Amino acid sequence: MKKTLSKLERVPLREAWKHEANDFTPWLAEEDNLNTLADALGLADLELVATEHWVGEFKLDILCTSGDDQVIIENQLEKTNHTHLGQILTYAAGTGAKKVIWVAESFRPEHVAAFEFLNQNTTEELSFFAVEVVLWRIGDSPLAPKFEVVAKPNDWAKTGREQTKAAANATPTKQLQLKLWHALVDVLAQKAPNIRPQTPRPQHWLNIAIGRAGFKIAPTASHKDDRLGVEVYIFHNESKKMYEALLSQKPSIEQALGFELDWQELPDAHACRIATWRQDSPIEDEAQWGAYLDWFVQRIVKMNAVFRPVIQAIG
Repeated sequence: MKKTLSKLERVPLREAWKHEANDFTPWLAEEDNLNTLADALGLADLELVATEHWVGEFKLDILCTSGDDQVIIENQLEKTNHTHLGQILTYAAGTGAKKVIWVAESFRPEHVAAFEFLNQNTTEELSFFAVEVVLWRIGDSPLAPKFEVVAKPNDWAKTGREQTKAAANATPTKQLQLKLWHALVDVLAQKAPNIRPQTPRPQHWLNIAIGRAGFKIAPTASHKDDRLGVEVYIFHNESKKMYEALLSQKPSIEQALGFELDWQELPDAHACRIATWRQDSPIEDEAQWGAYLDWFVQRIVKMNAVFRPVIQAIG
């Protein structure tokens, strides 16, 4: 029996989204779509901060964070133009963004070249991404969007420079911490692929997104105290208010986790933390790293599962 095959058809974006600000921007800002975009770009996470964010007298389409970095996203429902290129650079300067993402239906070669030029000639901290949104349909099927990256940093070159710089400047302890975080990222990728760590750095903590700007999960390794930790770190604009909202749910949170937490308001600081600890765990004892990694993964997975919906629900 002969099979009936259908044709794959590319559809104009305005068939799905009539208005850029009212339709396309809100769709792109949804958590699932930001996660899909982050995957396409090779980023650990993209957490929404605001849409239609004022920068001086202008409005940026989407402001996000990725780890500790500010990220701006400017989107278009048609081919790119010089006006949007100028706006993007203005928004980047106004927000101090480390990552700049331009999303459009199609890119003029001149604008792809401009982003490639910026990636090659700006500092290692800055990254510029050009992304086309393609809509596909097969017969009468629902429209299926896909992100296609047309310009991005040379990851190998930038990562190599950053690792060389870190190796040259880091102390032996920080080098050991960096090695531990790389091992943890590898284990999480195998055992909990839904967890999205930031790129490891030679420092005593590793950042992990938890689905809302101003909050993160951070595994820690203290050389001074021979102590490991996993904490919910709150650095929201209203950190103390958010901390109190979580503290009011302490019994139910700890019951769901199955272990007690160390609740630290940090009255002399802007941020707050809620932590669990593993004592007597010197980072230098690499023979124990297998047990350390198992503990990290168990606590991270449990805290992500329990805290994520609670954090997203608080006002």
